[in-house]
Amino acid sequence: MTARRAVVLLSGGLDSATVLAIARSEGFLCSCLLVDYGQRHRVELERARLVARAQGVEDVRVVQVDLRAIGGSALTANIEVPKDRAESERGAGIPVTYVPARNTLFLALALGMAETLDATDLFIGVNAVDYSGYPDCRPEFIRAFEGLANLATRAGVEGARFRVHAPLSGLRKAEIIQTGARLGVDFALTHSCYDPDPRGRACGRCDSCLIRREGFRTAGVADPTPYAT
Repeated sequence: MTARRAVVLLSGGLDSATVLAIARSEGFLCSCLLVDYGQRHRVELERARLVARAQGVEDVRVVQVDLRAIGGSALTANIEVPKDRAESERGAGIPVTYVPARNTLFLALALGMAETLDATDLFIGVNAVDYSGYPDCRPEFIRAFEGLANLATRAGVEGARFRVHAPLSGLRKAEIIQTGARLGVDFALTHSCYDPDPRGRACGRCDSCLIRREGFRTAGVADPTPYAT
């Protein structure tokens, strides 16, 4: 009996690295899709390749879509990345690091790739608990896209049933780290920072770094991240 193939969106962060490990632990043969969208933290693409290699993935593909042409985000435009925000601030409103329609685009690309591979399972590392207010990380969005996938594809029309897996959706960052540690994820390979220094070191002060640091502390797992501060 052959393993079912799945397309895993891999960013190089600890969430997607954990999702890849989960998919593999469930018996899926994984193909990874990386998206180079003009993000200021492009070091994450290098880390994603390392994560995929460490987990034995042979099929790794990169799609380039330059979202700098659209802008509107501190990750793709000349907008300052917020630093040193309190937890109450991070939980209020949608921050400027939100990239318009990013997860919609990512899942659409993964869906197209899945059709070419005769795969019906997509994995994405969105998180709706410790996330920074992104609307495209919510379970409602995942359910809506799954419905779209089954309406808007030849495979769906011909009877295939696509499923979008978001296994981290209801977990806190510490729980994600504990899950990844249990599955053998090498977190030293991952990168979460929105504004790394020229050497690729995490700033330690952006929302993503603060959430990551607190997650490791709460999980009781050593944080292997090289921080600039």
